[in-house]
Amino acid sequence: MPPHISRPLRICLLSYRSNPHCGGQGVYLKNLSRAIKDLGHMVEVVCGPPDPLLDKDIRAHRIPCLDLYNPKDPFRIPTLTELNNPINLIEWLGISTMGFPEPFTFGLRAYQFMRNRFHGYDILHDNQSLGYGIQLIGRFIPTIATIHHPITVDRDIDIKAVRPFWKKLKYLRWYSFIGMQKTVARSLLKIITVSECARQDISRDFTIPPHRFSIVPNGINTNLFYPLPEISREPGRIIVTTSADTPLKGLYYLLHAVADITKARKIKLVVIGTPKKEGGIVRLIRKLDIARYITFTGHISDKKFVREYARASLAVVPSVYEGFGLPVGEAMACGVPVISTTGGALPEVVGNAGILVPPADSNALEKAIVNLLDHPGYAAKLGMAGYNRVRNHFTWKKAAEKTVAVYQEAIRDYRKF
Repeated sequence: MPPHISRPLRICLLSYRSNPHCGGQGVYLKNLSRAIKDLGHMVEVVCGPPDPLLDKDIRAHRIPCLDLYNPKDPFRIPTLTELNNPINLIEWLGISTMGFPEPFTFGLRAYQFMRNRFHGYDILHDNQSLGYGIQLIGRFIPTIATIHHPITVDRDIDIKAVRPFWKKLKYLRWYSFIGMQKTVARSLLKIITVSECARQDISRDFTIPPHRFSIVPNGINTNLFYPLPEISREPGRIIVTTSADTPLKGLYYLLHAVADITKARKIKLVVIGTPKKEGGIVRLIRKLDIARYITFTGHISDKKFVREYARASLAVVPSVYEGFGLPVGEAMACGVPVISTTGGALPEVVGNAGILVPPADSNALEKAIVNLLDHPGYAAKLGMAGYNRVRNHFTWKKAAEKTVAVYQEAIRDYRKF
């Protein structure tokens, strides 16, 4: 094996938007960087907002941007001084015309930052930004990317969920960055994805041969998510995690199931997250008259998150589609019995350690929930099976080892050209 492969690698991870508390990309960045570092490799991160809160021994280069999605000051008007920067101007114009320019502008900023630093790394690993700047970087250094799931699925579900033609056009405009991502993805040496389902769907929608992909399942942070046997599970208490108030996450269908269940019995639905003010979820809760059965936690600490899992009788993952499905793995790691849809890769994570129902089917969710609530012994057995499945198959150490193997392949292939 050549020397540049046998020694510890110098790795640069790129991520354009990486909230460490919600959304798969932020969780992925935080945990993968830690696990690769623990294998003995040098890891640095180049990232956009918000702060990914990496461990102190992992260096992060935070690239400034307009940060127009900052919840503390959303869609603010930039100063003239800020708009003197051409990339800032592109970002502001893109958002002002209902687009989503961040993957494109982050790629340009990443290239500017990296162009005098290529010698400091053996490989660059992009976390699904797939901007044209990433394609430029690939001319100077081995470059791969992780695509968690095809964003084309989000686009198609969002467009289908609205009726007015102008709203469909609005979504088409917002998702217009997908063409760029397809072009850039086709140019990269290797693509990591997190499930067989995601590989098939990305290969089809992005027109990339299946052999170009390496499947590396996500890990679950078992130092954070674990059972708390000293806390008793509360009968009828159901937990669901939703990082986004979008049709893709399927909360609409779960709410309909809850409305039907509450006609005959008392339950409590705890939603880890915050709904949009006067958004579709809030309006549906009001229409179904079920607000008294539902609690939204908002953002909570990791410690409280695990305690919420410990109190729950069961967890529901109602997503229409997931490229992997971290919430289902986190619930299983906590020993919580899981009901999940078969949307996307969720069956690959759940295996035979949970109940699977069709996506977008509130009746199936209702029946599965009632069945588990009526059979606590079976529910407890499923909870233990899920816990064991995560421990045996989904650790970040295993994910890091497989990822490093992909790095080594990419470096060898790059040297051949």
